[in-house]
Amino acid sequence: MKGKEMDKDRIKGTIEQGKGKIKETAGKVSGDAKLEAEGKADKAAGKVQNAVGGLKDKAREAVDTEE
Repeated sequence: MKGKEMDKDRIKGTIEQGKGKIKETAGKVSGDAKLEAEGKADKAAGKVQNAVGGLKDKAREAVDTEE
C-alpha cells in the first residue's frame, strides 16, 4: 500500500526513546547522574526524531491524496 508505511525516523526515534528510558532508569537505580542525564537526552532526541518522522508521514499522505 502506497503511503501506509511509517517513516524510518519515527521508528528510529521510538527506539532511541526506549534506549533513553533504560539508561535513565539504570542511572537512577545505580545513582549515576551522568547515565541518567544521558538517558534523558537520548529520550529527548528520540522524541524530536519521532516528530520529524511524523511530519514526513503527514507530508507523504498529503502528496498521496493529491494524486
